[in-house]
Amino acid sequence: MRHFGHIAPEVRQRLFHQEPCAFTADSPARLLSAALGATLYSPATRPRLADDIVKQAGNGVVSMVLCLEDSIDDAEVVAGEENLVRQFADLAARPGAEPPLLFIRVRTPEQIPDLVRRLGPAGRLLSGFVLPKFTEERGIPFLEALAAAESAGGRRLFAMPVLESPELLYRESRVETLEGIFRAVDKYRDRVLALRLGVTDFCSSYGLRRAPDMTAYDVQIVASVIADVVNMLGRADGTGFTVTGPVWEYFRASERMFKPQLRQSPFLQVQAAELRERLIAHAMDGLLREISLDQANGLLGKTCIHPSHVLPVHALSVVSHEEFSDAQDILRPERDGGGVLRSAYTNKMNEVKPHRAWAERTLLRAEAFGVAHEDVGFVELLAAGIPG
Repeated sequence: MRHFGHIAPEVRQRLFHQEPCAFTADSPARLLSAALGATLYSPATRPRLADDIVKQAGNGVVSMVLCLEDSIDDAEVVAGEENLVRQFADLAARPGAEPPLLFIRVRTPEQIPDLVRRLGPAGRLLSGFVLPKFTEERGIPFLEALAAAESAGGRRLFAMPVLESPELLYRESRVETLEGIFRAVDKYRDRVLALRLGVTDFCSSYGLRRAPDMTAYDVQIVASVIADVVNMLGRADGTGFTVTGPVWEYFRASERMFKPQLRQSPFLQVQAAELRERLIAHAMDGLLREISLDQANGLLGKTCIHPSHVLPVHALSVVSHEEFSDAQDILRPERDGGGVLRSAYTNKMNEVKPHRAWAERTLLRAEAFGVAHEDVGFVELLAAGIPG
């Protein structure tokens, strides 16, 4: 799989100075954590789940979470597990099917080894588990269960803990909770692919819900948690983890609204102003602002609950030609001693030592999402990527 792999090769060549790399579920964890992109959640109870997974893969989704937790009723858990076993078997039997990275969001540690056992050979399609309401006390049993299931099944399984507990939100317990989370994920570092933020749960603790014109960063109590999570768990000194962006709750079927207009327009001649006006009119502007703020605050990728969110996340994750040029200049071997240099675009100064970690992260993102040509921006990537 690869980002933008659903569009024609000749179109990718016109869009990208450096195309996104191909990767598999067996690729190095460092690459996979950067390449998660828009992780699309789906209830595990969907009756045509295998068909949904194949369809979304064909539309550019590279990671999905099949949820047995908050997205389904308590009474549906057993049926959801049974459905997952059937749907994985269906998917595994399809010749040539290339699903996204698939994760199951469980409720209890005991579900992990049980599901791995019940999935049988179809478990080769499973990349890991999402662990809810993660703290040190609650999280260690999940991680131990995952390690045991991995050992028994003989296949690598990743964990994606969700940071959403009230202890993390409340000021009096936040630091202690973060320290405990770090101890837990550090002990199982090789198995933790990314940390996910449960902002909806944070808001629920105070009876809050952000409006479609507000980002998570406009809700100060939520923004303070994100800042502290990145501060303690997202450092670039080798101790940090990939932290993904929070879910965006609002959606419209925007790809259907835009498709006729975009398909009637010559390639790369979509009017940016008109497209942006339509995005704003259909409650997408808040999503675009939040994705940009995610990246500015050290988050990579995003939890998504609707397919229309996937392409904007991926289009804004592509590295611009200017970013790529700066990162390459900073990381040239002859710059190891530090110093300051004028950018090739002659619009900024690149300070080698302070910008080194940024440059390394930028080149990793470039590997996963590609580098746009100098004259290609978000609008062109969005227009080209809308499913035909």
